Amino acid sequence: MISNDEQLHATLERIAWFQRQAAHLRNTETNPVNHRAAVSGFLAEIDRMQLEVREYLSVLPTKQDGAA
Repeated sequence: MISNDEQLHATLERIAWFQRQAAHLRNTETNPVNHRAAVSGFLAEIDRMQLEVREYLSVLPTKQDGAA
């Protein structure tokens, strides 16, 4: 669960890394079955992290979070 902007930025960086890995596999794996097996974990993790980002961004910060 993302609880602050620092964690948000770290999660966005992780998403970008997983996307680069998936793109790399798309360009290097020639067997469709192997590609699907290899990339599915990356895509699931991207989906999970994007949901966390959406949940964090959908809530306004409170004064305890350091908002003015």
